[in-house]
Amino acid sequence: MAELPGCCRPCATCLLCLYSCRWIGAKEKRKGLRTTKCDCSWFFFLFCVFLFTLVWLYFAIVILNDFHNFNEFIFKQRKLWLDWSLVLLIATAVLITYSAMLLALALCLQLCGQPLKLHWVHKSLLIVTALVVAAAFTGLGIKWAEEWRSAHISLQATGPFLHLGVVGGMTLLAWPLASFIYHSRNAGLKVFLLLMYSAVMVALYLSPLMITSPCIMEENQLPPKPALVGHRGAPMLAPENTLMSLHKAVGCDVQVFETDVMVSADGVPFLMHDEKLTRTTNVQDVFPERASLNSTAFNWTDLQQLDAGSWFLERRPFSTVQSLSAGDRKQASKQKIPSLEEVLEVAKHSNISIMFDLRPENHSDYQSFVNATLDTILQSGIPLQQILWLPDGFREQVKQQVPGVQQVYGRKRLQDEKEPLLHVNLPYQDMSSEEIRQYRQDNVSVNLYVVNQPWLFSVLWCAGVSSVTTNACQVLKEMKHPIWLLPSSTYLMIWIVADCVSFLMIMWAFLLLPALTVLILSAPTESETDVLLTKINSLMQE
Repeated sequence: MAELPGCCRPCATCLLCLYSCRWIGAKEKRKGLRTTKCDCSWFFFLFCVFLFTLVWLYFAIVILNDFHNFNEFIFKQRKLWLDWSLVLLIATAVLITYSAMLLALALCLQLCGQPLKLHWVHKSLLIVTALVVAAAFTGLGIKWAEEWRSAHISLQATGPFLHLGVVGGMTLLAWPLASFIYHSRNAGLKVFLLLMYSAVMVALYLSPLMITSPCIMEENQLPPKPALVGHRGAPMLAPENTLMSLHKAVGCDVQVFETDVMVSADGVPFLMHDEKLTRTTNVQDVFPERASLNSTAFNWTDLQQLDAGSWFLERRPFSTVQSLSAGDRKQASKQKIPSLEEVLEVAKHSNISIMFDLRPENHSDYQSFVNATLDTILQSGIPLQQILWLPDGFREQVKQQVPGVQQVYGRKRLQDEKEPLLHVNLPYQDMSSEEIRQYRQDNVSVNLYVVNQPWLFSVLWCAGVSSVTTNACQVLKEMKHPIWLLPSSTYLMIWIVADCVSFLMIMWAFLLLPALTVLILSAPTESETDVLLTKINSLMQE
């Protein structure tokens, strides 16, 4: 098998050594080494593992938006806090790098006309890689099924660019494929590969017909930027559900402070998300024998003894904690559990609305929790339109006692709705772009949670959502425009140009490579040239 230009024998030998884990001297012939059907099968397996791992890398990047929820889940189950997103990204990077390097070696060997003899160590590692990624997908489907919908939404942000990337990658694949087809002696395999490759390329060329994105629109059609709702305040800048977090949220131009309210054993409403105090306070140090009790089992005097800020500096739930100033660190370490009364006072003077859940809804004294919360709201003197009421329990009673409070529903509209819904609060996976547009046309305010990544915020912005709940208010605040916005005519032009360039390059690969190979094979070798020059020199001397 002839080596192509640019593939010197030492380079080819080195590539073969890395791929096959065998060293062949420069003087040894490679006649005994040929690519068998089994070798071709392993190359196909390698290609599939690479694609499989690449898809997982895409999923890993998508689920980073919601990974803080996973960290909290693991803490509740194992009492171990770790930023598992780093573990996920490092493991995924190792797997994708390994499979990509093996695939690059295989393609280089094919271009150099060398046999594809994959070593058994690489075969074993490829099988392990496939099993690990399959296990990751299985776990995602069982424990975190909503992330499949997140991936579908992400295609609205990445679809046009994924199309260009895949077309480019498949176009580059034409060169090693043309080399293999030209050198292969199996006519049936040649026809099969050509048909498969042609079918894939035709599907890719036409795939933009299936790509939809709310960000494919004219500039003048872009809806207003969604308002920001601080998820437990500004939890990337301060300990969640504290007064410091509320002040940081105000500094991020957040319009609504989203929080969670519980009621102490002596009837004082306070801010706390978890049913237990172990994650966000030092209750294990202060009350070790009562640390496993629910938050509502403590009276207000006990709760005021707890430190609600030091955990934030010790566990670093977000990478932004490392960049806090010395003043912010000192302030965070002094945070206490705030009462609802304190929060309403700050909200009243900061002109920020407050939206909250009242937990736990399955508590036997839940009605008394509702009464205590309503009494605190009325006594605070805050304008009632600044209160957004989320709990479904005893909602009718709330409407009668404080009719000025804005009712927010955690569900979609029903066909036989008795009274129109004005505000809905849903996970971002639960509403399509079409539904968002329809609600917007009907003057229904839609808030979606939890939105942390700019790509997701951009898609929802283009779709016309009213507001988003976020942990990253400091990031989304700085966004003046969606990440990308393309008029349909511009996208059509990019699509046509990319497909035409790809088609020309593929034709070049399949037509130029055979001619180039024939030219190389017909050229005299170095030894033949030396013999010819010697004979000419002898004749001239005679």
